[in-house]
Amino acid sequence: MMEYKSFLELAKNRRSYWQFLPDPVSDEDIARIVDAARYAPSGFNSQPWEFVVVKDQELRESIAAAIAEHGRPPGPKPGGPPPPRPGPGLGRKDPMGFKTAPVFIILWGDTRVRDFGPPGMQHDDRRWQSTFLSSLAIAYQYMHLAAASLGLKSKWVSAVSSPAVEVKIRELLGIPEGFLAYDLMALGHSDFQPPPKKLRELSEVLHFDRCGEADFRTEEEVREYFGKR
Repeated sequence: MMEYKSFLELAKNRRSYWQFLPDPVSDEDIARIVDAARYAPSGFNSQPWEFVVVKDQELRESIAAAIAEHGRPPGPKPGGPPPPRPGPGLGRKDPMGFKTAPVFIILWGDTRVRDFGPPGMQHDDRRWQSTFLSSLAIAYQYMHLAAASLGLKSKWVSAVSSPAVEVKIRELLGIPEGFLAYDLMALGHSDFQPPPKKLRELSEVLHFDRCGEADFRTEEEVREYFGKR
């Protein structure tokens, strides 16, 4: 069994990479990453995931083009306020740098599993959405940890869940209705060095038993964290 120290090192070394080298990724390593994700826990063991690997360059370029066109926020309106500043460290990165990765793995969720869940979930939209998305999120995190354990680099690309982007990707890949695009993993090798990661202290985020307002960040502290003073 893995010791906690080894696991923590793996978690620390899992970073988002914004530039990739053209070096290929073996099908064996791709299969290992997806195999690890299969072991993720899921609500009522629904295993709602499907993993679509995109290696074809033309398809990858089309997916990246759809994200560039529809998946990024619009610029400020003329005469309006400037857009908010990016989160900690984001200003140094190219949001489209992922497109150079030789492999995309898109995680799709099968919404049909809802019909076979507990009765309460079938009639409670909030509970269903939380369970469904959490199941996919855990599998997705397993993918990134597995990639890091293999010495590969990855990038989390959430723009595929934008409706306009999802429709385009669905057409490109022939994905049937009833499946929702959760996230895209850009996967490959990289010589990019991520900047130090800004982490909140353990003492700031760890709470026991009863809590009050004073135990959590103020709105001003949240704004300060994001540099929006």
